[in-house]
Amino acid sequence: MNKQELIEKITKLSKVSSKTITSRVLNSFIDTVVSTLKKGEEVVITGFGTFKAKKRARRTGVNPKTGEKITIPAMTVPRFKAGKKLKDALK
Repeated sequence: MNKQELIEKITKLSKVSSKTITSRVLNSFIDTVVSTLKKGEEVVITGFGTFKAKKRARRTGVNPKTGEKITIPAMTVPRFKAGKKLKDALK
């Protein structure tokens, strides 16, 4: 499911009057999660899961084309941990 299909599904299920409103809400949610993670904070949605930012250390990798060793810089990456209700729903 892509973003447009998600917007259509949410609009239909929530009986919102327009896709534009649903799109604004979804974009606001995404922007809020991103800005919260940038601050180093977590977003916890009970039963669904937790979004958090995790620092990844610098490491050595290998270029698959040439076999040359390269240094992969340290970076912060997003992580999602599914909540119990979500996990149970998928069993």
